[in-house]
Amino acid sequence: MEREITIPFLVEQDENGAWAAQAALTPNAFANGQGDTREEAIEDLKSAIALLAEEVGIPEQLVVTVNVP
Repeated sequence: MEREITIPFLVEQDENGAWAAQAALTPNAFANGQGDTREEAIEDLKSAIALLAEEVGIPEQLVVTVNVP
């Protein structure tokens, strides 16, 4: 079964120019990605999230609309 999920992530470049991306699939399950470019780090993170989802399952999701002043 294929399912699309949305996960917030953080991506940063270190002082040596390498990129790292990280995200939490659940409060106790984290994934990391690395690459020479921002895009490579994000693609690596996507692969890590897919593997993690196979291991721990996909969390339930809730969509909420908020008004931002």
